[in-house]
Amino acid sequence: MLLLAGAALLLWPGRRAVVRLAERAAGPEVPGGGPATGAPVVLAAVLAAAVGAMLSTPLVAVLAAAVAAAGVRGWTGRRAAAQVDARLRGLADGLGALAADLRSGRSMAAAAAAAEQACGDPRAGLWLVRALRTPEAPPDEAPGEIVDTLTRIAAATRLSTRTGCSLAAVATAVEDDLRARARHRAELRSATAGPRASAAVLAGLPLLGLLMGSGVGADPWRVLTTTGAGQALLVGGVALEAAGLVWSHRLVERALR
Repeated sequence: MLLLAGAALLLWPGRRAVVRLAERAAGPEVPGGGPATGAPVVLAAVLAAAVGAMLSTPLVAVLAAAVAAAGVRGWTGRRAAAQVDARLRGLADGLGALAADLRSGRSMAAAAAAAEQACGDPRAGLWLVRALRTPEAPPDEAPGEIVDTLTRIAAATRLSTRTGCSLAAVATAVEDDLRARARHRAELRSATAGPRASAAVLAGLPLLGLLMGSGVGADPWRVLTTTGAGQALLVGGVALEAAGLVWSHRLVERALR
């Protein structure tokens, strides 16, 4: 056991490696949005199953693997959503810089280059430049909300080219819409922070019950893992916990849409 723990500490990835694994798990980005299952999910499931098998029963190992995979998947999903929000803010900043440069009389090429730098995120800047320079081409693969934004930017560029209207004015309108949506999502997240915290606290109450039972000498963990009735209750409890967390998560996501 000590050798396994030491090996795990030696092989445990650093912060940068964890971030890289999370970015890989959040991709490839697809038009429908959402992260794809990646290496961190599988690694977490395997490690949790190995620890569960060493410390307890095969049933606990299976449940630990499922819980670990779901937890890491949720974590990478939150990282992917935060990355999408950051890139949308970058696109809004780029559009603002584009409109300002065009109004000051700079050429389209110079304004597009400045907008790419203003985005902050290299990929968001590349997407913005492609939508401005080749508006007829379909947008690159990206989460759905970013694809919608790039489609609107390309449509604004085509409208300016065909009708001669000011691209700066159209870019400003798209920027204002992006910022208004970002403010709306931030307000909804603030409004749902309390229910999400309550759901997390309720999800942790069964663990508190196990600790309290162990504290008074009842040994509930042995009953749950070594008896037939206890194993049935354990599976049912984990299933109910997962269903409650998924339900609350979907309610929040639906409110943010």
